[in-house]
Amino acid sequence: MSLKCYFSTINEAGTDEAGRGCLAGPVTAAAIILRKGFQNETLTDSKKLSRKQRDFLRPILLEKAISYGVAHIYPQEIDRINILNASILAMHQALDQLIIRPEFIIVDGNRFKPYHEINHECIVKGDSKYMSIAAASVLAKTSRDAYMEKIHNEYPMYNWKQNKGYPTKEHREAIRKHGITQYHRRSFRQLPEQLKIDI
Repeated sequence: MSLKCYFSTINEAGTDEAGRGCLAGPVTAAAIILRKGFQNETLTDSKKLSRKQRDFLRPILLEKAISYGVAHIYPQEIDRINILNASILAMHQALDQLIIRPEFIIVDGNRFKPYHEINHECIVKGDSKYMSIAAASVLAKTSRDAYMEKIHNEYPMYNWKQNKGYPTKEHREAIRKHGITQYHRRSFRQLPEQLKIDI
């Protein structure tokens, strides 16, 4: 199924985040305004794409974008304001980077806070329906993956290069063995046994 534009006559910015459910690393958001008439048969929700497809799409999206922005919100801030607020803050910071002010914003999901005085629409599963949200999802995912691969070199025992900070069995076993780092989110349940109480 081909994705579409929400509007075809005005500059719409799509925005999405990646890494919301991770135990470690930032939550990362992207915002993008695509050129009018942009089409790509491969583009869809980044979670439905292979890494090879995402890496193929990224330079195409950057070239065809009128403007784009990417923002990371790091674990200390996530712990301070919670993951929902951090995700929205990341989207706002990505929108701040746009060199052209969008006339409308479409957001993946069902939660957002007004950005300046620009009208917006929240769209559940929007990254599989609208090109600009799908494009934002690819930029957010590839940017976050690159960051996690970089910090993997500091702490290779967690294998962030592979799991990207998500709560895999391997990641949790490494936390059990080595503890947590400054890149882990302390407000998240790192291990299932954290909810157990000995009486």
